[in-house]
Amino acid sequence: MERGRFNRQIYVAQPGEFMDKVLVVNRVAKKIKGGDKISFAALVAVGNKQGKVGLGYGKAGDLRAAIAKANSQAKKKVFTIAMRGSTIPRRISIKHGAARLLMMPAPRGAGLIAGGVVRNILGLAGVLDVSAKILGTNNPMANAQAAIKALEILSKDHGAA
Repeated sequence: MERGRFNRQIYVAQPGEFMDKVLVVNRVAKKIKGGDKISFAALVAVGNKQGKVGLGYGKAGDLRAAIAKANSQAKKKVFTIAMRGSTIPRRISIKHGAARLLMMPAPRGAGLIAGGVVRNILGLAGVLDVSAKILGTNNPMANAQAAIKALEILSKDHGAA
């Protein structure tokens, strides 16, 4: 544990250690001959709070298995994001399906100003100062994919390792 702003304790992940966050869990029912077949779908983000983040989606007959599958997939899809200090290198506007996302760098100490799943993803990535606005849809799956797509574009443009 380290001391952050206002002398609060903050958790810093150890190198190679990923934290995970379940973003969405959906209960899905399919009509079959004998009634309903129930299954679950989970969306999970993983990150080490030091510039690495990934997103995974898993489906299974029970909730724990769906979360485990999503977690496994997220760890396979981890990538390094481009950062300038504690923020992103530049402003970016992205469209993914119906989701539109606008992310802007913020001055040091401004905090993470974002809503929904975008806040969780940026937090897991270790971005501390960003202003983001979600437009177009409230679908957390589409918004999460838009956030990941934006971070990938920034990584490619600004040469993250």
